Amino acid sequence: MSTCRNCRETALERVLDLGSVPAADHFPPVDQPVGAAEAAHPLAMVLCRVCGLAQLASDDTVADEPRGVEPEVLREQARVAVSDVVAAGLLRGSTVREFGSPHGGSWLPLLDGRGFTEAEVADVVFDSLGIMHEPDQAAAFRRRAAATAPGGILLIHFHSLDTIVRQGQWNALRHGHFAYYSMPALHGLLRSAGMSPVTAREYDLYGGTVLVAAVHGDTVPDDRLSLIEKREEPMTDPAVVGRLQTAVDRHVAGLRAWFVSEAEAGRRVYAYGAASRAVALMYLAGLDRSLVAAVADASPAKLGRRMPGTDIPIISPAEMVRKDPDRILLTVPDLLTEVSRQYPTLTGRWLVDDVELGPHSVPDHVDPHSSKAHADD
Repeated sequence: MSTCRNCRETALERVLDLGSVPAADHFPPVDQPVGAAEAAHPLAMVLCRVCGLAQLASDDTVADEPRGVEPEVLREQARVAVSDVVAAGLLRGSTVREFGSPHGGSWLPLLDGRGFTEAEVADVVFDSLGIMHEPDQAAAFRRRAAATAPGGILLIHFHSLDTIVRQGQWNALRHGHFAYYSMPALHGLLRSAGMSPVTAREYDLYGGTVLVAAVHGDTVPDDRLSLIEKREEPMTDPAVVGRLQTAVDRHVAGLRAWFVSEAEAGRRVYAYGAASRAVALMYLAGLDRSLVAAVADASPAKLGRRMPGTDIPIISPAEMVRKDPDRILLTVPDLLTEVSRQYPTLTGRWLVDDVELGPHSVPDHVDPHSSKAHADD
């Protein structure tokens, strides 16, 4: 890519480079031998020095992700977000439109009984974790602006670049995710589409997501949004975002060392969640089934497959329970409460991974992203 996905300028600086890794959305059949072709896709993030948008440098993969099962944490996030929107008086008019996401789920059922009908141009337009999948970011924002009726409101929910950088979530970078938003960059994207952000809400999902409400025209944002934008100004600086690169080697080396030590101690370790974020991590750490017996996943579409670039099979949660593992690494920490409730016989065996701390246990009643969760270990 030679120009910015938003402003079309050429002032792009590479801030994170993972080299060539397997496609994050293609899970080969378990009986298909691991081949070099799986590791033939460059994966890097660049930052535009003009508009501040962090973005996928290039993507030569073809989307082929088996659809996962929407976890309870995403359904609960939708319920809370819509409740907040209602409480803030942001639901206006009588028509609604939703731009979907490959991550699944819909916020539309939460509007049942509120008198809304679907329309191409609507009073309320939702996009939760969807817009980052659009290669042409400027066009994507224009489409959503055009779908928002005059006097209507556009609601965009996204994983915060500020969170990604502060928590060292380098493996948030993946094929098919074309943009990573800070509030200053998002403000510029909306402004270019003729809209202005007016308020925002922050949530703990994935360590930190933001829901932004925007309207047509020039409007002064409220104090809540202004504070977020001020806090995230450093996220338009390549030197700051580039700190992600230093997190990669430390995280990968630490994870591999932990798996090796567990194997040497004779413990049988599994993972839960064949998530796209786990693909680059497992591949770069050089993990195989001698270190990770299998990855359990609730999606029927992923069963009988393996983690890309490795020989690690994907199995059902029921099969994992039958295997009676000693340790289970949860690749998506947000699932901790849900899986702890669903599989009570595995209590005490769950671990979450952290760039700084490595795999560590967290009580299922503690938010794995909170400072308390880290301080208690």
